[in-house]
Amino acid sequence: MLVLHDTTEFSYKREKAASIGLLKKSYLWRDKKGRPRNHTLCGLLMHSGLVVTTSGIPLGLAAIKFWTRKKFKGTNALKKKINPTRVPIEQKESYRWIEGLRDATKLLGTPEAIVHVCDRESDIYELFAAAQKIGTHFLFRTCVDRLTGNQRYRVSEVMEEVRVKGLHRIEMRDKKGNASQAVLELRYRRLHILPPAGKKMRYPELDLTVLHAQERGKPQGRDAVNWKLITDLPVTSRQQALEKLHWYAMRWKIETFHKILKSGARAEEAKLRTAPRLVNLIAVLCILSWRIFWMTMMNRIEPEADPRIAMTEDEIQLLGHAVKCKGRPNPPPETLHDALRLLAKLGGYLARAHDPPPGNLILWRGLARLSDIQIGFLIAQKIVGK
Repeated sequence: MLVLHDTTEFSYKREKAASIGLLKKSYLWRDKKGRPRNHTLCGLLMHSGLVVTTSGIPLGLAAIKFWTRKKFKGTNALKKKINPTRVPIEQKESYRWIEGLRDATKLLGTPEAIVHVCDRESDIYELFAAAQKIGTHFLFRTCVDRLTGNQRYRVSEVMEEVRVKGLHRIEMRDKKGNASQAVLELRYRRLHILPPAGKKMRYPELDLTVLHAQERGKPQGRDAVNWKLITDLPVTSRQQALEKLHWYAMRWKIETFHKILKSGARAEEAKLRTAPRLVNLIAVLCILSWRIFWMTMMNRIEPEADPRIAMTEDEIQLLGHAVKCKGRPNPPPETLHDALRLLAKLGGYLARAHDPPPGNLILWRGLARLSDIQIGFLIAQKIVGK
């Protein structure tokens, strides 16, 4: 299993920002004297761990944490007074990465069967050490050029000397959606990674695999692919390197989950006024967002499955009556694909011959309408009788 970790923000406009918590300052304009005018945003932060299979099916959330800020972090001001690397990780917001890794591993109960996947924000040595301590695996994208060997070389210097051990061709799209081919050069090596200078006494040295996938040439209209990954797992062949790249590419699934939560469930449009109430609401919406995400992926991987794995008997029967074909009710769907196609039609899906499969937001709208229909059906049963 892969556990995808990431943090997202929920911003709100409230007259009393303190009742929810501070999020950040947004620049508005400069006054006549040139002084910046800022607007203070309030909101919540959520760090979650989404469990997916290696084929991309989301299984649910294994870890989640909400928090707010009473004041802004002030990182730049802090650097003038103290070296941030000397501050214990437990006193930083970045400690959430370690908490998420521990909570997810404890809940799933099989640390040796889990690979935690994170982006560059998780490039924290304490997180490497925490994963090794509890016996779980990790695959992180790096941004810090760490010391290796006998402290004389950096990882980047060593990897520049590593020969290309394989090529991999992928399809990329620019911001306008234009497709192009990218050829990646694969380099990998097992290195002895040293902790930062101020943490040598508290954290051990680690033997980790560094994997670089860099695009040949300079593409037009987009940034070149340059993935620098680090993992505790061995990489000794091109096939194993491609496997790790495929796993890291799965990290985008948690971005999709957050999109469903915000654009589908519209979590940021809630009118609740306090942080505890918003947390309760978002927690429920997380379950609903996962269900939508799971149904979408199952439709693409197992379209011929029984629709009852995703919907109740009442929902299946109501779909046939709610969505009509040439003025007549449809028969109850017999496959998951047919059921979700009808559900998507409730959400506005046109189902034309060349239309792509329905996405998460369309299914969300369809499920919302179906829920309203089901509520009306249940009320009618009580009034009229079965």
